[in-house]
Amino acid sequence: MADALLALRDVSIRFGDTEAVRDVAFDVFPGEVVALVGESGSGKSVTALSLLGLLPDTATVTGSATLSGRDLYTVDGDALRAVRGGEIGMVFQEPMSALNPVFRIGTQLVDAVRAHRKVSRAQARERARELLELVELDATRVLRSYPHELSGGQLQRVVIAAALVHEPALLIADEPTTALDVTVQAGILQLLRSLRDRLGTAILLVTHDMGVVADLADRVVVLREGRVVEQNTATGLFAAPKADYTRELLDSVLSLGSGSPGKAVPEAGPLVSVRDLEVTYRGGVRAVDGVSLTIAADEVLGLVGESGSGKSTISSVLTGLVALSGGEVRIAGVDLARANARQRREVRRQIGVVFQNPASALNPRATIGASIAEPLVVHGERGDHRARVAELLEAVRLDPGWSGRYPHELSGGQRQRVGIARALALRPRLLIADEPTSALDVSVQASVLALLADLQRELAFACLFISHDLAVVERVADRVVVLHQGRVVEEGPVAAVLGAPKQPYTRRLVAAAPVADPARQRERREAWRALTS
Repeated sequence: MADALLALRDVSIRFGDTEAVRDVAFDVFPGEVVALVGESGSGKSVTALSLLGLLPDTATVTGSATLSGRDLYTVDGDALRAVRGGEIGMVFQEPMSALNPVFRIGTQLVDAVRAHRKVSRAQARERARELLELVELDATRVLRSYPHELSGGQLQRVVIAAALVHEPALLIADEPTTALDVTVQAGILQLLRSLRDRLGTAILLVTHDMGVVADLADRVVVLREGRVVEQNTATGLFAAPKADYTRELLDSVLSLGSGSPGKAVPEAGPLVSVRDLEVTYRGGVRAVDGVSLTIAADEVLGLVGESGSGKSTISSVLTGLVALSGGEVRIAGVDLARANARQRREVRRQIGVVFQNPASALNPRATIGASIAEPLVVHGERGDHRARVAELLEAVRLDPGWSGRYPHELSGGQRQRVGIARALALRPRLLIADEPTSALDVSVQASVLALLADLQRELAFACLFISHDLAVVERVADRVVVLHQGRVVEEGPVAAVLGAPKQPYTRRLVAAAPVADPARQRERREAWRALTS
């Protein structure tokens, strides 16, 4: 076997008295994809960022990380800058935040080329064009575009192009598909695989998505609390995990075909009725085009589709944040277009919302008790709310004594439980959950989904569950509505729509969803290619 391109030995990283990584050792060989997996706090990203010297000054790093014979932990200054973007490229999780919103893509790529090469702007622009074509983008259009004019998948391709400016030997991809729809994710994974094959680039993939690991990785390194608990080939790890923690991770993974069948027929009448809904934004952009759907008072309706399909716009109409341009929306019998101010306030009182990112959804300066009580205060409920807050914390399986804690003192899963408690504070009849688990690790995701299912059965509220993760929707929903470009293309019981889709668009969505099994995923990848070719 060839010598390792990257070799980590006895790497430990401390932040003051806190040891984030301890005695980590693994290799990455040329042209190989190595996945670094584990829950939040396991040390994945810290280890990856240490290779580029991107940790804060408070970090103390020991051990060695040798790239092509040179220890990265001993280089600094100009030598380190030469490594960043030159020998190692970096693809970050959120492409929008990785690009400057006030400069055109062409300007940013040209500057990236000239940062390491003494070339003219014309030569740098030609290199930028080559890179955009390499990542299968329309170079002429993208070069003159601003970041906000591109989709999430296009932006991620631009970030990959920027990481490849100087043909690095190693590409670090930190959660490169977490924020993307399944079809866009499938395209990005195919692109990374193609780049590995065409350029011989090694990839260090940092992720908590085991479906992505099964799709792309050659080998897997499993971290827990800063330590390596298992290393194996991807095929060997999924087939016969050795560590108990690895088995727990894999047992937590949701894959299509493993969900509950749900209620084929709602047992209660409709709480939400949407008929021929139209939403047109300024400039004539039709975000929702003739959508009709219902949500029964006792059911969970899954709403799926790619970014821009109209999912979040529909939820914004239900919460009163976006006005409808046409059609009719009724919640608990109230016509939103004709309701007066008092009726609209009463409708809003009956709706709770669980947001995607629990860290940004909670006020960092307010205690979790104050955050949970906020809806009660806003809607004018007087008196001492401590008893209700304690009751809600118990409902979401948290210690009522935590009401005095702040969000930063809780884990991501605990913060999302607080978000659910706040959404239930006013005993809503409708809960809107907008990507409530996409930012969570698989094991945490499983517990939050189980909690939502238990609460829905106990409290009998209707739920609109919005997600791009079809396996999650299959697990929690009774029925599903599939949106494409603002229109409903398919709907019905979740087992029928996701298990045997009739429409080509739904079939493409289902085929794009990765499963945590390398052999099955290879078959699904070929099926997806056939449907999209």
